[in-house]
Amino acid sequence: MRTKQKGQKLLIIGVFALAVFLLWTLLIQTVDVRPVGQEGTEIGFAALNTRFHELTGVHMSIYHATDLLELLAIAVCVFFGGVGLVQLIKRKSLFKVDADILLLGGYYIVVICCYLFFEKFPVNYRPVLIEGVLEASYPSSTTLLVLSVMPTLVFQTNRRVKDAAWRILVDVPAILFALFILVARTVAGVHWLTDIIGAILLSAALYLLYRACVCFFADGKNVSEN
Repeated sequence: MRTKQKGQKLLIIGVFALAVFLLWTLLIQTVDVRPVGQEGTEIGFAALNTRFHELTGVHMSIYHATDLLELLAIAVCVFFGGVGLVQLIKRKSLFKVDADILLLGGYYIVVICCYLFFEKFPVNYRPVLIEGVLEASYPSSTTLLVLSVMPTLVFQTNRRVKDAAWRILVDVPAILFALFILVARTVAGVHWLTDIIGAILLSAALYLLYRACVCFFADGKNVSEN
């Protein structure tokens, strides 16, 4: 019963976070919208965004570094994909793969779909040209990826690893890495501030909904350590 109640709470908070993200997205398109972006693109919260952008400036070295470091988040996805594949091969049935790993795969697919959706239907464009190209900027894709993936590394580690020292060895670097990417991407100047906030809201919503699904469909079942 406790697991179900926890799942219900996570579901409510996750849906609320998703609603806040959707409201934020709507506000970006309606509040203080002015053509202050590259090539005259219209940007919501124009005063806030332009002032913050002037404050941070543009740091392409930080941008390129964070682009490279996001490969660590992708590596985490590949690792858990490998965990699921090994279980599938050993157990010879998709239905015998740990439910939380199957849900994790679905979660990663949803994150990718969100990224592709906003690339296809841009809300904001970057405040700078990237190699002469005007790219979609909302929500910050690198921030979304890292903040969506690294918490799952912490969650799965705490769920599967019994040794507290090993958990700390994984958890602390994962959390620090996520915070570093968040700060670095914010000050790099390649996104508007509202793009970063949007990524935080969406990643939080998706992660909470994933955790809720684990409570409903995976907790109470055996969890393997391989």
